[in-house]
Amino acid sequence: MATQRLKWLLLIGMALIWGSSFILIKKGLLGLDPYQLGSLRIVCASLFMLIVGFRSLPKIPAGKWKFLAMTAMLGIFIPAYLFAIAETRIGSSIAGVLNALTPLNALILGGVFFGLSFQRLQVMGVTIGFIGSLMLVFTGQDMQTTTHFGHVVLIFIATVCYGLNVNIIKKYLSDMDSLTIATGNSAVLLLPSLAILTANGFFGVVHLPVVQQASLFVLLLGVFGTGVANLLFFRLIHLSSTVFATSVAYLIPIVAFFWGLLDKEFLSPMQFVGACVVLVGVWLSGKK
Repeated sequence: MATQRLKWLLLIGMALIWGSSFILIKKGLLGLDPYQLGSLRIVCASLFMLIVGFRSLPKIPAGKWKFLAMTAMLGIFIPAYLFAIAETRIGSSIAGVLNALTPLNALILGGVFFGLSFQRLQVMGVTIGFIGSLMLVFTGQDMQTTTHFGHVVLIFIATVCYGLNVNIIKKYLSDMDSLTIATGNSAVLLLPSLAILTANGFFGVVHLPVVQQASLFVLLLGVFGTGVANLLFFRLIHLSSTVFATSVAYLIPIVAFFWGLLDKEFLSPMQFVGACVVLVGVWLSGKK
């Protein structure tokens, strides 16, 4: 019972953090280009994790580093840039909803490539949750937002990366604690992201007020949206199934739309119905 409560607390905590990430990306893009934003996000997250968990690095077996590098690229590096690029043309609320494709991809990839089994009830939960997510976006004001197919595809690719990431962690890194995984990811990513940040001219414009303000949003995004959230995510993967862990993507749109409400974007009655459908899907996908 205690484990079950912890699973739900972790899920809700991640939803609150990740659901706020899209508005932070939007604010960060006001002063940074997508590559500066993605790189700065990773640098901030990596520095935070290395400060918190540097003592865990010597514990990592040599044979695990290749899997840590894979999860670092798929779970952090590639999506950080894809979402930043996508949000130059797609609203933060729509990006949050499209992120709900993650559990579906995790389920399909896990069954096809990783030999993981899943039950009919879990498939039903994933499907219901995804339908609820579609209701959230296609019955509200965001229908008026112009979307660009190529940028939608970028988010889809990011969710495929997330789906591969969670399956790799579950299959090859389940014997490692969440702090060690997150710190190992940070050790892999710090220098490449710092090199891209430098090459893209960030340090030449960091003195500008608009860049400094945007960087503060990205600092929050990196420390909480990547560093803290990944710690919670890795812990949840160890405690539950990949389907339940990635079902956080169904709660993320609710948080994203809440931020929109604070920004005077009002939800339609059908969107509230969609939110309830999302919660039903999460509940079903987490059942054994």
